[in-house]
Amino acid sequence: MPTTPPDGRSGIDAALVSRLIAAQFPQWSGLPVTPVDIDGWDNRTYRLGDDMTARLPTAAGYVPAVTKEHEWLPRLAPSLPVAIPPILAMGVPGEGYPFPWSVRGWLPGERADRGRIDDLSQFAVSVAEFVLALQRCDTTGGPLAGEHSWYRGASPAHYDDETRRCLAALEGRVDTDRAATVWGAALAAPWDGNPVWFHGDVGAGNLLVADGKLAAVIDFGTSGVGDPACDLVIAWGMFSGDSRDAFRRAVGQDEGTWARARGWALWKSLLTLAECIDTDPEQAAVNRRLIGHVLEDHRRFAQPSVA
Repeated sequence: MPTTPPDGRSGIDAALVSRLIAAQFPQWSGLPVTPVDIDGWDNRTYRLGDDMTARLPTAAGYVPAVTKEHEWLPRLAPSLPVAIPPILAMGVPGEGYPFPWSVRGWLPGERADRGRIDDLSQFAVSVAEFVLALQRCDTTGGPLAGEHSWYRGASPAHYDDETRRCLAALEGRVDTDRAATVWGAALAAPWDGNPVWFHGDVGAGNLLVADGKLAAVIDFGTSGVGDPACDLVIAWGMFSGDSRDAFRRAVGQDEGTWARARGWALWKSLLTLAECIDTDPEQAAVNRRLIGHVLEDHRRFAQPSVA
């Protein structure tokens, strides 16, 4: 999965969205089309009037999510404790735009930055409750983890070569010996449970807060049916101290699942750090910290205590 957002060469703008709406959904023609304040990586999203959004993939690799979400989000929504995107319509290629796209209901709330959250430990419990509710959803006919989910829900071994290249590139700049041990532990804990639904990208950017509490979860583009380990990565990416402990207690999961979760977190952090270590000190520092948290978590939970 790309680690930098698509650039403006995707050719998507408000004028294109207006033309697509007018051609395919004339009942909404004339509504104002405006970019959202904070956009995602895989899609361009525009407000459509006050109550809707138009969401357009930026590249072919993100197209499978459109039909997947169109089919499955309405089925999942009734079983989840918070709102997820309401699907209103699916558009087709047109007006020079080559991909299917979607119209959705607008969900109120703001990105889950820490300053907007009343109680981070309680928020962590709410996220855990969402993850567990998603795991309980009926998987019959669901999309098995694979290319459409960027292999979230499959074994982290899919990214073994990439991770080892990053370890080699970062040797002497992070504790690559300990990181290799953690990565090896992830690969040595294969998942053998029943397939469950996973979101694939549970993080602050895909969680909405209203009145200080979790209000919605968005962007199911990497969702599917398989191993839920990838949904635990938020333990290190957003939570720490008491809130991390609260999430761990509430979400449960066996140690093998946590070992694979550490692997998922390590892969992405090593990949991002290798790309930005010499060009973006702030982003590099974020990923160094996350790697440190993952290594410490392995020391604390995966190894026996020494008297």
